[in-house]
Amino acid sequence: MISGHTYVDRTLYWVRFVLVSAFGILMLVPILWMLSTSLKPLAQVFQLPIQWIPRPPEWSNYPAAWNQFPFGRYFVNSVIVSVAVTVLNVVLAGFAGYSLAKYRYVGQRVLFLAILCTLMLPIEVLMVPTFLIVKELGWLNTYQGLIVPVAADAFGVFLMRQFMLHLPDSLIEAARIDGAGELGTYFRIVVPLVWPAVFTLGLFVWRETWDSFVWPFIIISDDSLRTVPIGLQRFQEQYVTTYNQVMAISTVAMIPLVLLFFFFQRAFIQGIALSGLKE
Repeated sequence: MISGHTYVDRTLYWVRFVLVSAFGILMLVPILWMLSTSLKPLAQVFQLPIQWIPRPPEWSNYPAAWNQFPFGRYFVNSVIVSVAVTVLNVVLAGFAGYSLAKYRYVGQRVLFLAILCTLMLPIEVLMVPTFLIVKELGWLNTYQGLIVPVAADAFGVFLMRQFMLHLPDSLIEAARIDGAGELGTYFRIVVPLVWPAVFTLGLFVWRETWDSFVWPFIIISDDSLRTVPIGLQRFQEQYVTTYNQVMAISTVAMIPLVLLFFFFQRAFIQGIALSGLKE
C-alpha cells in the first residue's frame, strides 16, 4: 500500500515532469518551425494553418540557397574565427582565473572586481574605441581584426576562477614540492581537474563567436572574409526574401552548435553545476 508521503512525492514528480516537458517543447517550437519552413515551397511559408510536415519536402531549397552566395567560404571563415577565439579565450581565462584563485598579492580583489565591472559595459561603449584601435593597427578586413579584440572575456575569467577555487591547494603545493614549475603545475595538475569548466567555457565562447554579427559587420567589407551571420544578412537583402532558403541556411548554420552540445553536454552540465557562485 502506498503511503501518503510517497503518493505526494510521486505526484510532485509527475507535475514537475509535465511542466519541464511542456517548457522544453515550447522552446523547441521555433526550431521545428525553422526546419519545417526550410522544406516548404515559398508560397506555403506563411500559409495557415501551419503545415508542420511538408508534403512533399522541398530538399532542393538547401542546394539552391547554398549556391546563391559563397556560403562555403563563409563557413570556413566562421570556423577559423570561432576556433581561434575559443582557444585564446580558454587559455587566457584559465591563466587569469588560476592567478585570481590560487595566488595572493596586493590588489587581487580590486583587480577581480575591476574585471567583473567590465561585464556591465554595453557593447556600444566599447565599439567606437575598439574600432579606432583596430583601424590604427591596420586590421580592418583581416582575421586578426575579427579575433584579437574578442580574444579575452571577463565572463570566462569569472567562470574559471570560481571553478578553480574548489581545487585543493594541497595538490598544487605537492607539485611545487616535487619540483614542478608553475606552467608544469598548471598544465599537469590544474587543467586535467578543470576539464568540465574548460568545455563549458569553450561552448559558450564558440556559440557567441559563431553567432556574432555586430563586430564582423563593422570591420569586414571584403566578401571573402565574411562569416555566416553576415552571409545570412546579405542573403536577406535580396529584392525578394526567400524565407524557405534563408531557413535552410540557418538550419545548416545551427548544426555545428548542436553537434558540440550533443557530444559535450555531460561536461557542460557538470561545469555549470560545479563552478558555483560562492566566494
